[in-house]
Amino acid sequence: MALVKYDWILALITIFFCISSFGNGANDVANSYATSVAARTLTMPQVGFLSAITEFVGAVALGNRVTNTIKNGIISIKRFDDNPGSLMLAMACAEFGNAVWLMTATAFGFPVSTTQTIVGSLIGVGIAADSDVTWAWKTGSVSQVAASWAVAPCLAACFAALVFATIKFGVLERKDPFNIAMKAIPFYLAFTGAILALFIVVEAPTAPSLEEFGAGKAVGIVLGVFFGVLAIAYIFFMPYFHRRLVKQDARIKFYHIPLGPMLWKDDPYIYWPAKADGPAVIDYYKSAHDQDSTDTLENASNSGSDRDATTADTSALEKANPLVVPTARTRIVEPEERFLAPTKHLPLAHPSRLWSWTKYLLLQGVTRDCVSHTSAHLQATHARAKRYDNRVEHLYTYAQVASAMLMSIAHGSNDVANAIGPWAAAYSTYKANAVATKVPTPVWALVVAGLLLGAGFWFFGFKIVRAMGNRITQLSPSRGFSMELGAAITVLLASRLGLPVSTTQCLTGATVGVALMNFDVRAVNWRQVAFIFSGWILTLPCAGLVGGLAMGMALNTPHL
Repeated sequence: MALVKYDWILALITIFFCISSFGNGANDVANSYATSVAARTLTMPQVGFLSAITEFVGAVALGNRVTNTIKNGIISIKRFDDNPGSLMLAMACAEFGNAVWLMTATAFGFPVSTTQTIVGSLIGVGIAADSDVTWAWKTGSVSQVAASWAVAPCLAACFAALVFATIKFGVLERKDPFNIAMKAIPFYLAFTGAILALFIVVEAPTAPSLEEFGAGKAVGIVLGVFFGVLAIAYIFFMPYFHRRLVKQDARIKFYHIPLGPMLWKDDPYIYWPAKADGPAVIDYYKSAHDQDSTDTLENASNSGSDRDATTADTSALEKANPLVVPTARTRIVEPEERFLAPTKHLPLAHPSRLWSWTKYLLLQGVTRDCVSHTSAHLQATHARAKRYDNRVEHLYTYAQVASAMLMSIAHGSNDVANAIGPWAAAYSTYKANAVATKVPTPVWALVVAGLLLGAGFWFFGFKIVRAMGNRITQLSPSRGFSMELGAAITVLLASRLGLPVSTTQCLTGATVGVALMNFDVRAVNWRQVAFIFSGWILTLPCAGLVGGLAMGMALNTPHL
């Protein structure tokens, strides 16, 4: 018989679950695609649509059908054995703490770990309920979570730097980088596809363990995907690259890839051609510094290091690649000016003004400028990074999109449990009138969570895209690809070794690792790194404080 008298708790936790899923999307989903936006590989609207698809697929198709309601066993369930209503209350408070901190952190631009947020909230609830908390060093313990603050970024930095080293020394800094890149890019695409296959086979929550599945089968599938993607790259991508980059045919866009071998012809049929007089590729090193701001490099910084950095950058750029010409950014109109300003003089109830507000509310999250900045310090940091051929960088945009999708699918399948776990515990306990530690997750709940993950990014993800993008270092497609792939490899390896890592922390470490491949510590904006790290440190105590206070007040509230 259902716990009908506690249906109000179920209603509250359902609201908190929706907010948590939304906040998860606004924070963690944005991490997966931040480097793609900062590198100008994808635009915010494109990422909005793409993330909605990849997160939904990850959550619904690969998400765990059996949710471990007490994340990582961080607190003991025995305290609630004789009182299922108290468990529902505890999960509601934990979900509340999770939702509050995720939304607060996102508002301040802190890229935080959603896993550590729910763990922190559960710790607070456990302390308030006088439940045992796992502090000692073992799987899922508080001490291991704290250790991940250093372990995850360092591992990811090493892997990402290694990936970028193969690109930098094997392609970018060779005598003829473009021709070498044309030969190498099919193998990078195939390797990315193989990593995605490895994740689905081994690490997806719905997949059997490697021991159960069999190492031979896993290797066979990964190699099959590798050579399959390699064949697709040679059949479809190489003719497209030749037509667009060698022939400099500006009419060709990404949606012409299916034409494949037809693009080898001198005058192929092209559906929906772009303008012939447009650029074949964009300038991926176009200045992100707001030249209209009063905080310019010249008048806001008197340090010789900044001037030296600018001089060094210009010299290196001219010597390394004369084809790349640094250009000033064009002003991007923000949504307030774009949607609201034209009808500001009209009455509030006027149809045109109502329509303006509708467009603003629906599109403001994906029409904001997440690339430019007004910081002279950051401009000097960007100037420390070496520039490469735009044609070579363009080749890596496709690999970068694939690696970003890999990270997003992995996030959707794994981290959806962070929001849905406490809710699933309360829902199952409500229905069965008994405490449940592992419960079947309704598919409709995964669908709702998947949709909210995408919605979170669409409306609020721009905050984290700004924080994780070029606020740390100069981004480009080859660098962004290395960061995302390095982070993905770290997550896969750490999962196999039982190390507690966060995708957020892995991506931050990977970004710093690739930035340090400039062999200049000043190519990293350490102020932003410190800001992000402070968010990690604050996550456990803040989420725990909110969840614990809510639980403490609920348990000790006087009543008639």
